[in-house]
Amino acid sequence: MSAQLSYDTPESVGLDSTYIKTNVDSIMRDAIFQKAFPGAQLLVAKQGKIIFHEAYGFHGYDSIQKVNLNDIYDLASVTKIAGPLPALMKLYEENKLKLDIPFSTYWKDWKHQKDKKNITLRELLAHQSGIKPYIVFLAEVFKKNGKIKKRFIKTEKSKGFSNEYYQDIYVKNRFKNKIYRKIKRVKADGKKEYLYSGIASLIYPQIIEDITGVPYRIYLQNNFYKPLGCITLGYLPKEKNFKNAIVPTEIDTVFRKTLVNGWVHDDNAALLGGISGNAGLFGSATDLAKFMQMLVQNGNYAGRQYFKPETVMEFTRIQYPENNNRRGLGFDKPLIGNDTLSIKEAYPAPEVSPESFGHAGFTGTFVWADPKNELVFIFLSNRVYPTRTHRNIYNLNIRPKLQQLFYTALKD
Repeated sequence: MSAQLSYDTPESVGLDSTYIKTNVDSIMRDAIFQKAFPGAQLLVAKQGKIIFHEAYGFHGYDSIQKVNLNDIYDLASVTKIAGPLPALMKLYEENKLKLDIPFSTYWKDWKHQKDKKNITLRELLAHQSGIKPYIVFLAEVFKKNGKIKKRFIKTEKSKGFSNEYYQDIYVKNRFKNKIYRKIKRVKADGKKEYLYSGIASLIYPQIIEDITGVPYRIYLQNNFYKPLGCITLGYLPKEKNFKNAIVPTEIDTVFRKTLVNGWVHDDNAALLGGISGNAGLFGSATDLAKFMQMLVQNGNYAGRQYFKPETVMEFTRIQYPENNNRRGLGFDKPLIGNDTLSIKEAYPAPEVSPESFGHAGFTGTFVWADPKNELVFIFLSNRVYPTRTHRNIYNLNIRPKLQQLFYTALKD
């Protein structure tokens, strides 16, 4: 029987709660004071027990709405490992997706693209495909004079315009084809080396639908989120009437001209109606903890086997160490030689085990699991509030410092 997360004290796993609370409080207070973010929360589980879960600060610098433990966050790139990835892992396990044959077998658009026809899913997931990192699709909806192209954007919903970018902003449904056409032509440099690229994650949901015949969101809901008890984890939280508050992200000065709250922050995901493989997932800390705990427990949670242990092993191991590429399949991993680095240079904390894995998100989110130390670390903030120029979350090494603290406590 595999554990189900429950709350307990740090002492129950041999840690000192006063030491932990004092130090976390001090790092968080300093971070808020230095405007790394207006508020944040941290959840840490050890041996299947949530031994720390605290909220700090407010949703904004107006200090009106306090951060609550059940708040819902825009997870940004954490979507990549909690959205399409479990589906891809399951399809791989069922032998419906192969890692080492040309991905163009599944994504026919690349069949006749010389630079991409032989790229494999393994290379894509490990960010070793040579595909350029990002395309700004939003540029396509603006005219040269900065006005919006009416043929792509409408203020009222209709049959052909049902993808909601934001309240009263609807994107033409067929705009997706334009995105796919650009992805068809995106350049791959042919170098087999590490280059982080979010492009392929835009097409994973379509691949998953093509193979399973089930709408992507429903597939995730039925196979993972619902059985795991991840109530808030999913896309388009506005539709769900949760009582939980949704934490705002950035004041969008380019397109929406307002504070973004409850709508995906990432433009590319927004142009796809908020449902994408690169961003768009929202969720609470406890939901993410359940998902990561399941992976720590070799694909098993509360007595249900979601993946074979060897599937989890395959996806969470470094794929191309000989290339100095630290990545797993979809999962991020510690820097190679991380344990020899100072906290400033390390990623994440120098003390995490080489077996550990996770992902960070642009909005100020970070999830990490360490099977060797039976540790799950969930950090959620809205560091892009009110603008993404707030970079003190990086400058002050907030996340690695918090993470390091729990390893130091383990040692002591």
